[in-house]
Amino acid sequence: MAVTISLVFLFGLVLFFLLRSNSLSYGSAFIAVMFGFFLASTGAAEPINQLANAVLDAVRNL
Repeated sequence: MAVTISLVFLFGLVLFFLLRSNSLSYGSAFIAVMFGFFLASTGAAEPINQLANAVLDAVRNL
């Protein structure tokens, strides 16, 4: 669990700086995928899924 959280932090930080510097390439796509992969295995996955479902339900009800 501790390794997963630190990897999420690391990939999130790298992704933040890549997006901020507008250097989007294959490397940044890999970082984004790895960030999502490791984020999905943390405790943050369930609240993120609930938020996504709530947003989709709100859009459908417009």
